[in-house]
Amino acid sequence: MAEPVLRLIDVSKTFPGVRALSGIDFDLLPGEVHCICGENGAGKSTLIKILSGAYQPDAGGVIEFEGKPRVLNPRQAIALGIQTIYQEHNIFPHLSVTENIFAGLEIMKGLKVDFAAMREKARETLEYLHCAFGPDTLVGELKSGERKLVEIAKALVFQRKVIILDEPTASFSASEIDMLLEVVRKVVDAGIAVVYISHHLDEVFRLGGRVTVLRDGEHVLTADSRELTEAELVRSMVGRDVSAFYSRDFFPRGEVALEARNLSGNGVRDVSFKAYRGQCLGFAGMVGSGRSELMTLLMGGAKKEAGQVLVFGEEVDFRQPSAAIRRKLCFITEDRQYTGLFLKHSIGRNSFVANLVNMKRQLISPREDYAVGERYIRELGTKATSADTLAVELSGGNQQKVVLAKWFNTQGEIYIFDEPTRGIDVGAKMEIYHIMMDLMAQGKCIVMVSSDMPEIVSMSDRVIVMKGGRVAGELEREDISEENILSYSIGGVAV
Repeated sequence: MAEPVLRLIDVSKTFPGVRALSGIDFDLLPGEVHCICGENGAGKSTLIKILSGAYQPDAGGVIEFEGKPRVLNPRQAIALGIQTIYQEHNIFPHLSVTENIFAGLEIMKGLKVDFAAMREKARETLEYLHCAFGPDTLVGELKSGERKLVEIAKALVFQRKVIILDEPTASFSASEIDMLLEVVRKVVDAGIAVVYISHHLDEVFRLGGRVTVLRDGEHVLTADSRELTEAELVRSMVGRDVSAFYSRDFFPRGEVALEARNLSGNGVRDVSFKAYRGQCLGFAGMVGSGRSELMTLLMGGAKKEAGQVLVFGEEVDFRQPSAAIRRKLCFITEDRQYTGLFLKHSIGRNSFVANLVNMKRQLISPREDYAVGERYIRELGTKATSADTLAVELSGGNQQKVVLAKWFNTQGEIYIFDEPTRGIDVGAKMEIYHIMMDLMAQGKCIVMVSSDMPEIVSMSDRVIVMKGGRVAGELEREDISEENILSYSIGGVAV
């Protein structure tokens, strides 16, 4: 067996009051993909930052690179050949692919930038990766998956020895995921070692190679993924059986809470449906089918062109989201970091903000923010020191709980969940599902958009499948299956 290119020996990391990592041993071989799995808060992000030099381990821990002990900082990590590609894109959208690849590391010819040489190197690398775009393409014109390829191409151009991919497919379509996984295989074939972090366990098994599991900052397992089942992997991550993750209770159907009649606008056409108290109406379909656009239209975030929206039997015409909030609608958006939270503000402030539209007075005491935040920290089991904790400091699952707190504080009756468990770990998923079931038990109405097929199948009382901005089919509970949903999604009929 080859010697590890990167190794951690007895590495720990302690923050004030928190031990994030405890005695971690980890090694990475040349030309392998090594996946790291674990719930949010397991220590994955801390481990990545130690590997990239952003954090220093506690005294006693050792980092070895190519067999030699190292004290890493971000600049030295890059100089040694370690490149970290984070979940959020690190690109310049108004520059070309070539300019992005060489930004800050331009090839010089005398006192001038040798753009021809940079372009040729970029072209060769893009061809090797079978990219569908060229070196002169503006990065702002690329899809999310293609932008990630630009960052990987940069690692290849500069002959990095280790690439760390942190949740690279968090917002990708199925075709973009396929494309990225194929690129990862090519990178590994070129002898580069890859550390791959993902909540999507199917990607772990598709890539093969070794997988390391962290739980509560401790090393739980390192094994060949081909020798594990998904149930075994999940059990090692969460310390409990996975069988309850996609199970739910069903409740009596109440009155119609939300109805659309031949609704058009924001890219959707002639959509009709009824959503009831005590039930979850699921919306399925391919990326771009119009599901999220429909939800934005229902909340008054886009202009209605035709049709009707009724809330508890009364027609409404929301011109802005504040009007929808006053009528007891809540919208848990698919991107909690950009449209769900004020990341640089406290849990308390985030928990209070949506209910401002229901209040007549202009001034709010910080003590009210704090009290509301503390209340929902207790009720939702949010892992945070206090309501003064900034939202940006929380894990994905705990951020989602703050989003929920924001809407619970409005005393809403209709909850629109757009990709409710995207980017959160399997343990946090179960908590979100239990919260949704509690809402239905209380007689609330849930409308859910999801690309997670087991989620949409198990959590929905009925499913509407969209395609091209229109309703392609509707499935009652007894007919809901992955096969039927897929059939409608691609233009067929239920089987």
